[in-house]
Amino acid sequence: MKLSDIMVGDAIVPELKAKTRDEAIAELVESLAGAGAIPKKSAAEITKAVLAREQQATTGIGKGVALPHAKLKGIKKPIGTIGRSSEGIDFAALDSKPVYSVILLLSSPDNPDEHLQAMETIFKHVQRDIFRKFLRQSETAEAIVELIQEADELS
Repeated sequence: MKLSDIMVGDAIVPELKAKTRDEAIAELVESLAGAGAIPKKSAAEITKAVLAREQQATTGIGKGVALPHAKLKGIKKPIGTIGRSSEGIDFAALDSKPVYSVILLLSSPDNPDEHLQAMETIFKHVQRDIFRKFLRQSETAEAIVELIQEADELS
């Protein structure tokens, strides 16, 4: 599974307006709805599901990255988007540092293997220092889409 198979380019937010974890998640869900990747009428319910998952344990995995995710009925295949914050957002990350890259993943509860594959794909990329660095420096959605395509070619 490639990162470009998961990420919805039209939903990428190169500069999040959000100042908090909950706002960032809501903004990314809205962005997926705006791009037509999820039904607009489901956005509030999806946001609530992602926030409920966040209550179980932080998805701030450290090194400036958070990976909020949820498994939801009605999602056919794993989809996601990326939001960038130049100021940083408190995600209660494992390393207690602010998060600059928020990668939202939504997948189907009916296909746990596919969800794990998508998580592994994302995790493989964000573990690489160079990917995180370029992601943090990308100021446009186009630059982030290019980075995703280059990362896929290298993996």
